[in-house]
Amino acid sequence: MVKQRIVFLALIALSTPLATYAQWLGYPTPGIPRTSDGKPNLSAPAPRTADGKPDLSGIYQAANGRTFQNFATDLKPADFPIQPWAAALAKSREEQNRKDDPYSHCMPPAVPRINVANHPFKILQMPGFVAILYETSNTFRQIFIDGRPLPKDPQPTWLGYSVGRWENDTLVVDSTGFNDRNWLDGDKGHPLSDALRVTERFRRIDFGHLEIQVTIDDPKVYTKPFTVKESLNLLPDTELLENICENERDEGHLVGK
Repeated sequence: MVKQRIVFLALIALSTPLATYAQWLGYPTPGIPRTSDGKPNLSAPAPRTADGKPDLSGIYQAANGRTFQNFATDLKPADFPIQPWAAALAKSREEQNRKDDPYSHCMPPAVPRINVANHPFKILQMPGFVAILYETSNTFRQIFIDGRPLPKDPQPTWLGYSVGRWENDTLVVDSTGFNDRNWLDGDKGHPLSDALRVTERFRRIDFGHLEIQVTIDDPKVYTKPFTVKESLNLLPDTELLENICENERDEGHLVGK
């Protein structure tokens, strides 16, 4: 029981947002609107690029980690269309203290789970593409908005292949080409397959707040597409840290059936 409790607490630490890890604290980030006392004005209007599109650039962190732990936490059971076999697999993973979660073995969380992980990420918006630099797993995504289609027969990857388009003030991102080794969330262990298609709708509400509406379409695992919303806060006057999972030695101590 002692071992099980230690492992459980360790996995909770991995899946729960912690205090922000950052550097250059207090160094003013250029371009951030400020109040008369010099504090960032996070309720100011969202910035725009030279072509009039909302500028998503900035460092963000999830307002809470609920969907990282359980992607269906805000859905009624009847609105979560998981197939029976997948529900049974998730139950088995939870009973085994989630010991096989790829994230606990130094693998990057899946899209969209990585967006609400316990570390921030940085959006860089440029003509033709958007880059997302994740402190989590020290990895990145490229979202191409140059009109190219998604690849027809991609090499399966952890974070997939992404293309985007603007619909008014919302950046709509479609991603495919995932492997089948990742989990949708940590506490519940809901599965994903290589048929997964993720649609993210990025909308910068104001200067300090980002909303991502996420639709999961995975016909091998779920009977129909379903959608959740994730809220993120801008982190001003800071920068990302290098965060590399190395010398992973937990596997021999993980406890489960």
